[in-house]
Amino acid sequence: MAFELPTLPYAKSALGAKGMCEETLDLHHGRHHQAYVTALNGFVDGNDALKGKSLEDIVKLSHNKPDMAPVFNNAGQHWNHILFWQCMSPHGGGIPGALEKKIKEDFGDVTKFKDAFKAGGVGQFGSGWVWLVVGSDGKLKVTRSPNGSNPLATGEGKALLGCDVWEHSYYLDFRNRRPDYLQNWVDKLANYEFAEAQLKAA
Repeated sequence: MAFELPTLPYAKSALGAKGMCEETLDLHHGRHHQAYVTALNGFVDGNDALKGKSLEDIVKLSHNKPDMAPVFNNAGQHWNHILFWQCMSPHGGGIPGALEKKIKEDFGDVTKFKDAFKAGGVGQFGSGWVWLVVGSDGKLKVTRSPNGSNPLATGEGKALLGCDVWEHSYYLDFRNRRPDYLQNWVDKLANYEFAEAQLKAA
């Protein structure tokens, strides 16, 4: 069965007041993410070893294999973006109690977490992602990954939040000001209710 572009969990105009305009979402979801899905389906159709496998299996199978780099790039980006759309909300920014308590335990306070997340995204040279994950030790931490890589592939933990720092994610709204995009993202766009649900399910 072919992979499909997921429907956004909100209208394309819904994040405009939070700092992500409709044109950004239209291009990012409808063009960039769709391109990853289309390319991935093409690779699967041409490779019997990939047919019938889940997206997660394909990400893990193709990770760190040079001959499968195009497969990994597109599978990883499909997985990343499925999560990314859920990590934002028109009602984002508010941190529910259980997650706030855990953040304070592992980072010291909410401001230190936000500073670490922002620094992770700013420090990712070139294109990539910044993540809030819960590790195998049960601790929250911020990680980053280049291009289409992710915590599923690297085994760094379960992703609770993922923020895209490829330029197409923020250039229309923030031009080249990645730090401002990240600050706005953690303050206004991040769906911390989703992150808390991911944490409880970990």
